Amino acid sequence: MNADEALGHAVRLLVQAELELTNLPLMERLDELANSWLSLGAILTERERT
Repeated sequence: MNADEALGHAVRLLVQAELELTNLPLMERLDELANSWLSLGAILTERERT
């Protein structure tokens, strides 16, 4: 797993969240999962720099 893969997962989840306009709980959950992937991407980016 690298930072680009993590960011790709985040993007996929955010796109899916945008499609869930009528299901707010699912939209919020997808957003939370995307944020988790973004956090992982940031950690992996830091690790790759060291």
